[in-house]
Amino acid sequence: MGNLLKVLTREIENYPHFFLDFENAQPTDGEREVWNQINAVLQDSESLLADLQAYKGAGQEIRDAIQNPNDIQLQEKAWNSVCPLVLRLKQFYEFSLRLEKALQNLLESLTCPPYTPTQHLEREQALAKEFAEILHFTLRFDELKMRNPAIQNDFSYYRRTINRNRINNMHIDIENEVNNEMANRMSLFYAEATPMLKTLSNATTRFVSENKTLPIENTTDCLSTMASVCKVMLETPEYRSRFTSEKTLMFCMRVMVGVIILYDHVHPVGAFSKTSKIDMKGYIKVLKEQPPDTVEGLLNALRFTTKHLNDESTSKQIRAMLQ
Repeated sequence: MGNLLKVLTREIENYPHFFLDFENAQPTDGEREVWNQINAVLQDSESLLADLQAYKGAGQEIRDAIQNPNDIQLQEKAWNSVCPLVLRLKQFYEFSLRLEKALQNLLESLTCPPYTPTQHLEREQALAKEFAEILHFTLRFDELKMRNPAIQNDFSYYRRTINRNRINNMHIDIENEVNNEMANRMSLFYAEATPMLKTLSNATTRFVSENKTLPIENTTDCLSTMASVCKVMLETPEYRSRFTSEKTLMFCMRVMVGVIILYDHVHPVGAFSKTSKIDMKGYIKVLKEQPPDTVEGLLNALRFTTKHLNDESTSKQIRAMLQ
């Protein structure tokens, strides 16, 4: 019994225990330069999410045009409805490129020697908060995108129409904005079920491959540490009570899930392996202790957007917890 207690105590001590102030963290002088770069990107995120939420698509106009191929007026109506939407989709895609660069700058700051990932996150709380904001935005964007089939339908119609009528002058203006190369890249982006998560995953993988002198563990430990800090704050009444808003609890849960999914995509064996530094049973348990209507979307994100859940090495118990 004594030995078991020692093991349990050692396991608890291995998890980082500190309060990450998601509500009030302000950049120190050492963080300010990178913080300003990331903040310049993040300040556009809320308006972009509002635009995505308001995206209604041109489904009716497209159906009318397809059903009446000889009606020029209906063809033009559909085209004129789709073009502004495609320009909006281009803005979303271009934001993903800015986010990718921002994440790589942030990872550079949060993984560099001589500090450990835990020390970085505890010392540089404003940067840790920005990392959390990126994850929070990513899950929200992808949730909205997955619930809106109009996005891919509109873009498919645009591609078909422009390919069929390249010589028609009415298409010249939009092609200045969305040329064939841009359309191909956008098409790949929106073909992903979770395009922003894929962007973060690619950015993180590229960061690891481009920084060969930096052990991959510095990056994956940064992710697992962030997840652990969120879990501890959700589990510890003393920490939970320091949040002034219920929204911060939801923010914390979303960040925790986002960083687990990112870890699962980036780490060679993923988050569900017994050898990973992600206590998957513990995280699922924390989520299931919350009101079901607040966490069902997050549990679905673990079910459907992770990479290694269905690997043979994933325990039956964990699979059962997510059924």
